[in-house]
Amino acid sequence: MKAEGSSDDAVFDAAAAELRAAQLRRELQVREIPAPERIAPRSVAFAAGVAHGSSHPADDEGDSPYGAGRLVLMHDPDSADEWGGEFRIVCFAQAPLEMEIGVDPFIADVAWSWLVDALDSRGAEYTYASGTATKTLSTGFGTLESQGDAAQIEIRASWTPQGGGFGAHAEAWGELLCLLAGLPHQEGVASLGAKRAQRGSRA
Repeated sequence: MKAEGSSDDAVFDAAAAELRAAQLRRELQVREIPAPERIAPRSVAFAAGVAHGSSHPADDEGDSPYGAGRLVLMHDPDSADEWGGEFRIVCFAQAPLEMEIGVDPFIADVAWSWLVDALDSRGAEYTYASGTATKTLSTGFGTLESQGDAAQIEIRASWTPQGGGFGAHAEAWGELLCLLAGLPHQEGVASLGAKRAQRGSRA
């Protein structure tokens, strides 16, 4: 057992500080939340909700009906062989979709490519990436019939950060969440909302 205040603690504290200092988009309401227990000796977690216009409807855990997500940074030197490094990042992002987009057979591929592009565009070095992109279609019945048809996109992913620069990983997660929610990309990549508008103009 390592003594309290060991070099491992210092390494984790520095990484967590970089995450807390990340420059996330102003459309996101972000807060630090309790990290899941027993997944790693040290971890830090954040929740984010997407604002709509001038309103910030996110609840105390950062959830929003327009899109929400979680980011967890774990540190465990004993898992370096399994993870490919001492750190592992786990992220979750979800947002509602319009039905015409939800039925697109390639929307999951597009959503996953946005995560990869967001990481690459911010110079976030990583390895051992894995995850799922899931689209869900639902129809309300009975007392929920008034909700009608609905669609949602959800990404669950994890990767091993390399070479420091932890803030870039948080910024990439935030960019992904905004894109899923239909907000424009800061660097010109079309969001779901933009794709919908383009289709309408060609109709």
